[in-house]
Amino acid sequence: MLYEHDVLTTSQVCDLGFGTRRRARVRLNDLVKLRLVDGVRRFASHGARDSLWVLDEASAFVVAAERGLTPRDLGWRREDALRLATAGQRLEHQLGVNGFFAALIRTSRQRAGARLALWWSERRCAAEWGDFVRPDGYGVWSEDGGTVTFALEFDRGTERPADRLNYKLPGYAELMAEGARPTWLLIAFTSERHESSARAALDPVSFPVATATVAAGASPASAIWRPLEHERRLELAELASAA
Repeated sequence: MLYEHDVLTTSQVCDLGFGTRRRARVRLNDLVKLRLVDGVRRFASHGARDSLWVLDEASAFVVAAERGLTPRDLGWRREDALRLATAGQRLEHQLGVNGFFAALIRTSRQRAGARLALWWSERRCAAEWGDFVRPDGYGVWSEDGGTVTFALEFDRGTERPADRLNYKLPGYAELMAEGARPTWLLIAFTSERHESSARAALDPVSFPVATATVAAGASPASAIWRPLEHERRLELAELASAA
């Protein structure tokens, strides 16, 4: 997961596979001693102490060997991983995207019949669909017999969201017309104000789009998604029958 998604917080690691933060920290500290992961301590925006985690040298050999490659072929460099962990706005955006998917995995561990069946990083999306558009992520959510395939745009409100999104919408239209994998474009905001202003300024589209304001710690699977031209908020699973 760290190789594919570059950097994770302790909370996100906990969401991915641990019942408590304490158990996650114990395992991470063991992995640090083995040079499998490296940690960078920081203070989160709410003031609580948190840590960021990236691959370390030994893990690069493990990941490369699993793929029949050498670490050089893998393209991983420790200094690049640590640089990302201190990269300001780029880091915050990456953590926002990773937190979105990690929260879905947490929900799938807590909710019977729910599963995040697929999670692609921006890098993987670019390799697959870069000629059309570059989503922040791609996912497949299954619940109660329904499946939602979606591309994600994650907006932290650091720029005018409608301008950036309208620039990318034609690429999504071409991608959808080609019958590629995404069915929905999901646009996640961290501010209700930015969501409202972006919805009012989005260009008309020919494919399903839904927006949501995703509060810190909330599950993206909950009833927060509002398709364009709809008033009611839907759960993520409900989008399977709303496309």
